[in-house]
Amino acid sequence: MDYTLHRSKFLKMDLSNLSFAAIDFETASRHPDSACSIGMVLVKSGKIIDEALFLIKPPSELFEFSYIHGLTWDDVKTSPSFNDLWPDILKFISRGSFIAAHNASFDKRVLHYCLKRYNLEIPDISFLCTVSLARKNLNIHPANLRSVADHLALELNHHEALSDARASAQIVLEVIKRQQSDTNLI
Repeated sequence: MDYTLHRSKFLKMDLSNLSFAAIDFETASRHPDSACSIGMVLVKSGKIIDEALFLIKPPSELFEFSYIHGLTWDDVKTSPSFNDLWPDILKFISRGSFIAAHNASFDKRVLHYCLKRYNLEIPDISFLCTVSLARKNLNIHPANLRSVADHLALELNHHEALSDARASAQIVLEVIKRQQSDTNLI
């Protein structure tokens, strides 16, 4: 099943009452089930109304990406596993009609692999990629999160999961703002 929310379908939604969750995973290693942190932001009617950050104890002590996000095994070894956090994560993301993420294929892959590891059901929720929005709707190139945040003057502590999720939400909100502005010109 394809869980991708295509940009064209997103742009046809009633953007004024839109609710969505933006997420960002950080992983400990190259293994897609090695989530060590998740940041989540909930947006309703154009405003960020809730945020959450969880450290996650991955299934292995292997940490290859500490140099990127700064997290180590010592930071997460007493944190709950993904399995333990899933009810809270699901409750949070289910409050939105879709999930936005920068390079959504990565976050979707991490989510799906973590769910598979613990034999949990994959929820029927679509992902919207803010890389695609930045490129095609905002004409920002390159469209990596640092470049997009700089272009839009967004605060960003890159590779801190909550900061990245917040930036993803703000990219969607910027597209909505510009879309509504263009509509008002007609």
